[in-house]
Amino acid sequence: MFNELRSYLTGWKASFRLAETPRIFHNLDEWIRHRLRMIQLKQWKRGTTIYRAMKRLGANEDAARQVAANSRRWWTNSARLLNTALPTRYYDRMGVPRLAR
Repeated sequence: MFNELRSYLTGWKASFRLAETPRIFHNLDEWIRHRLRMIQLKQWKRGTTIYRAMKRLGANEDAARQVAANSRRWWTNSARLLNTALPTRYYDRMGVPRLAR
C-alpha cells in the first residue's frame, strides 16, 4: 500500500508544486497520516492485538489500554493516542512522502 501511495503523492507533489497553498498541503498531509493510522487499527482488529502492537511500537501503557478499550472507534482513536505509537516519523521511515515541504 505504501508503494502505491508513494507513486500518487509524488505525482501530486510534482503537479502542484507551484501552488501557493502550503496550508492545504499541510492539512492534506495530516489527513493522509490520520487515514493510514485508521487503516492500521482496522488491520489489528481486536483490542488485545492493538494493545500488544502499540506497546511494541513504544506507546505508554495508558495510551495502549485506552485505544484497545475503544477498538471499534477507528477514526476517533487514530486522531489522538495512536499518534504516540505511529508518529509522522514512522511514515517517513516507511517512505511515504510529505506534500507540505
